Amino acid sequence: MAFGKKSDKVKIMFLDEMNDLQSQVAEYFAKELYSDKYEIWSAGPKFDFIDCELISVMYQNGYDIRAWNAKDFKAKKMPQKFDYLIFLEKSTYDRIKDIVPYDAKQICVDFGRKENFESATDDRELYDCYVKLIESVQAWVRDNLKDPENLDSLVVKKE
Repeated sequence: MAFGKKSDKVKIMFLDEMNDLQSQVAEYFAKELYSDKYEIWSAGPKFDFIDCELISVMYQNGYDIRAWNAKDFKAKKMPQKFDYLIFLEKSTYDRIKDIVPYDAKQICVDFGRKENFESATDDRELYDCYVKLIESVQAWVRDNLKDPENLDSLVVKKE
């Protein structure tokens, strides 16, 4: 790449409601696996702290996001243009798909919300819920971001 030339990488943003759960996982694995192909971001319409249990479970499994921060759409250094917005919660997609501040192709994959973990009756079951989420997001990223040319096949068709 010539000095000063803009990146030819595909710009993607992973979204969940507060950039505190699945979008952080997706950003982590996309950067680990495909940073040579993509410029990778995550955010949400609102932001909070990254889920503490998520940080702990990821760390226990060898994935370190302890220094990461949640971001909203107004975060400093956030690009203003993306090629793809990848929503990781259907409820967030349904609510903001038409008002998100970026004109980009949209993909919706539903990994659910933390409320899905309410069935856990003890710490071990809760840990297992997090591991299942992490493994599901990791597999989706690994399988679907391998080839940027395939992303168009995942784009939600507008009605």
